[in-house]
Amino acid sequence: MDVARTQALLAFIALSLAGAGAAQAQQSGAARPSSSGSGAGIYSCVDSKGRTITADRPIADCNDREQRELNPSGTTRRKIEPTYTAREQAEREERERQAQLLAARQVEERRRERALLVRYPNAAAHDKERAEALVQIDAVINAARKRLSELAEDRKRIDDELEFYKSDPSKAPGSIRRKADDNARSVDVQNRFIAEQDEEKKRVNARFDEEQARLKPLWAANAAAQAQR
Repeated sequence: MDVARTQALLAFIALSLAGAGAAQAQQSGAARPSSSGSGAGIYSCVDSKGRTITADRPIADCNDREQRELNPSGTTRRKIEPTYTAREQAEREERERQAQLLAARQVEERRRERALLVRYPNAAAHDKERAEALVQIDAVINAARKRLSELAEDRKRIDDELEFYKSDPSKAPGSIRRKADDNARSVDVQNRFIAEQDEEKKRVNARFDEEQARLKPLWAANAAAQAQR
């Protein structure tokens, strides 16, 4: 065998051995777990008796409470929410809804208080607006009472005309009887109107009383804050 053929044969054998070694190394690498992957988690929770429990898997005794999955270093990897029944989930959602409604009402209450304080920075401003509101209602009532006085005068004249037919009212002319009926209806209307305005005065006073009760602590707090400046 000459030198060239010998060198070619040796090269072929070397390439074959290198290929086999690479294949074996690849198979060994696939079978061996990667050392760069994250380690197994540790689960921890406090059970219903106040005991801290740890395990290498989710803890059945803590299904009804929050669990934490920890990294090997002890830091929290994630939190696991409790497992709820359909009824428990519905109750939980209802509690959350009620809490949101309460928070919204409180926000709205604070907003209304700020608006009231801007509108009535002190008791004098509040008393002034109450008085103005009541004066307007009294003006309407006085106008209705004046109209009642006019109707009373009209009724007196109608009665004077009806006096001629006192012995037999059926003989009174229809025009006079209609005047008497119209007068009576107008008196009823004015009396109802006055009664409604009296009720309106009560509502106005009740509203201002309620506002005053809410404003008093706000005025006091505002005065204290200004005194500290």
